[in-house]
Amino acid sequence: MSGVLQTAEPGPERCTFCSAEAVGPCASCRALVCGDCCTLTEGGAGTWAICLDCDRKGGRSLAGAWRSFGAFLVGILVLLAVVVVLLATMGDR
Repeated sequence: MSGVLQTAEPGPERCTFCSAEAVGPCASCRALVCGDCCTLTEGGAGTWAICLDCDRKGGRSLAGAWRSFGAFLVGILVLLAVVVVLLATMGDR
């Protein structure tokens, strides 16, 4: 041995369910899936792959994720409105 570190070439990422070569992550749980272990979402601006476990749990639609995102944006707007009101009342003093 010459003292040089030997590294092995990493192989392709594997599917979480069947060990085939993964094509990408699940849009809901981010688990790596192959083309046989996923379904495509319904609706939305793009097409996303959902793993079979998330599909069985009713995660085929991304409507819940969009609702959460909308609630997050509304929360930010409410917080900003509170800050503006507080600054306006402090400015009157």
